[in-house]
Amino acid sequence: MADNIHTLSNGAPVDDNQNSITAGLHGPTLLQDFHLIDKLAHFDRERIPERVVHAKGAGAYGYFEVTHDITKYTKAKLFNQIGKRTPLIARFSTVAGEKGSADTERDPRGFAIKFYTEEGNWDMVGNNTPVFFIRDAIKFPDFIHSQKRHPQTNLRSPDMIWDFFGLSPEAAHQFLILFSDRGIPDGFRHMNGYSSHTFKFVNAEGKVYWTKLHFKTESGIKNLPPEEADKIKGYDLDYATRDLFEHIASGKEAAWRLFVQIMPFEEAFTYRFNPFDVTKVWPQGDYPLIPVGRMVLNKNPTNYFAEIEQVAFSPAHLVPGIEPSPDKMLQGRLFSYTDTHRHRLGTSNYQQIPVNCPYRSRVQNYQRDGFFARENGGSEVNYEPNSYNGPQAHPPSSLSRFEVSGPVARHPHNHPNDDFEQPRALYRKVMNEEERARLVKNIVGHMSGCTREDIKIRAVRVFFRVDPELGSRIAQGLKLDVNKITTSRQ
Repeated sequence: MADNIHTLSNGAPVDDNQNSITAGLHGPTLLQDFHLIDKLAHFDRERIPERVVHAKGAGAYGYFEVTHDITKYTKAKLFNQIGKRTPLIARFSTVAGEKGSADTERDPRGFAIKFYTEEGNWDMVGNNTPVFFIRDAIKFPDFIHSQKRHPQTNLRSPDMIWDFFGLSPEAAHQFLILFSDRGIPDGFRHMNGYSSHTFKFVNAEGKVYWTKLHFKTESGIKNLPPEEADKIKGYDLDYATRDLFEHIASGKEAAWRLFVQIMPFEEAFTYRFNPFDVTKVWPQGDYPLIPVGRMVLNKNPTNYFAEIEQVAFSPAHLVPGIEPSPDKMLQGRLFSYTDTHRHRLGTSNYQQIPVNCPYRSRVQNYQRDGFFARENGGSEVNYEPNSYNGPQAHPPSSLSRFEVSGPVARHPHNHPNDDFEQPRALYRKVMNEEERARLVKNIVGHMSGCTREDIKIRAVRVFFRVDPELGSRIAQGLKLDVNKITTSRQ
């Protein structure tokens, strides 16, 4: 059969794609018209559930190249030789918006990378900010609900956003970043990426280190003023998506330099900040950046749905030498991301979809069947132990051991550091006066949409605890009585 013949889903040729089969010129359509029924039935099922968060995004392929030796910290093979290149795919996204939302919203940006290593796929699933809004995964559904649409009006609600914030002061650090100049990156190429969470590195001798990852853009940091971002929304909802695709399509590269922070294992338990609290950073004066390598994106996807919509990232996708930390937010994400893929992509076999396949390692296990099973283990037995030379466990790949103790309970956060020291330093020492003024303007502009004064007052109290001047400036901008805020400060 010729290469360009239109076929049915079963591979048979289509005789006519313009007219349904009917009983006579004006008669009813016949059920036997398989082409019509198959075409409509497939069309009815084209849409899969969008991601609950990170629904709108873009991505590209490329590689990671090692430029500096970090084998003293980790045995992960993708880092084991200077000059070594590992293929990858990256996806960038907004967080709260739906699939049709604007790329220029004030919102954190997802920064996810799937490294196709010879030991399996490693997913680095981070954001463009080094911290997050909450520290415990049990609060994540509530936080995201506050950022989404109101159950009655189906509208975004400043009341819900600032109500949650005022009752969750741990979010102060991230909110200051979100409403700063960094809140609206100028496309995906002009932002950094961070693991945000703390992970473990384990070297070949079994020695353990704590680490955070930083991807620094080679394109330079650029952000959009809110007025320009709003203007762009009026004519191009896909501004960042278009920029990344057209940049690569023109033959150019988008690149980032990877650095890590390294903390000796024992220091985590005496450090002045909780290193497993994702609302905190490790000041680089304490743990400087160590160069590792370079990530380059140089190839666009051939089909957006197959390769970007179906790509499935999870922080649970780790390889030997990289392990999770006790970070409570990370611990929840280890389950939630893979669970989402099983639901959204309709199968527990989502890693058999080509873009998710760990093609540089050989998958051998006893998992069988389910929707969309492809190889399915061939003729091999599906149980273990067995007498048929089936795949065996590999003890050298076991996780590093560490001691845990204490009563089983729902332990509240309890650490000598508070939630205001780091955002206070960001406001006072990192931002200049022009940046502080824009921060206040952005917060006031958004919080002005609140309809309840008590929600505004509670939220501004949090900013007072960060810095009294910051709180006063926001209160003044909102025309709130400062005495109502300060006399009953929580």
